Amino acid sequence: MTPATAVAPVAVEVRSPDSRGFAVAFTPDRLHVARMRRITVAHLRLWKVSGTLSENIVLAVSELVSNAIQHGRGHVGLEIRCTLDELRINVTDGNPTPAALRCAGPVDETGRGLFLVAVFAQDWGVSDDGMTTWCTFRLPAGRTW
Repeated sequence: MTPATAVAPVAVEVRSPDSRGFAVAFTPDRLHVARMRRITVAHLRLWKVSGTLSENIVLAVSELVSNAIQHGRGHVGLEIRCTLDELRINVTDGNPTPAALRCAGPVDETGRGLFLVAVFAQDWGVSDDGMTTWCTFRLPAGRTW
């Protein structure tokens, strides 16, 4: 990464009585995948989301961000919104070609990320303009901040 392309990811947290979240924009560099996982883990701890659910959310972030870096155009955006009963991940990549599930072969090294998101998330989809891939996770009832 050169100084001209370096962009320090900055998380901006939004808090309200019934919703929390953050948004980050960054250059499409593979180094940012691990950074987005770390930022997500830190926020999940603050929001008291843990265990297997937390691991599945971090996996989804990793896969969606990796896809955006590999297939997107321009800067990548990660936004996560959390309410008491649902967490939504939006990843924007500037490419109007929508993300699509594909069938990876047994020796393929890539191509399973969106399938994993579809398996672990409650729901997933792509925005009408094709530039944002999103997924949602149901959070346990009775959870508090």
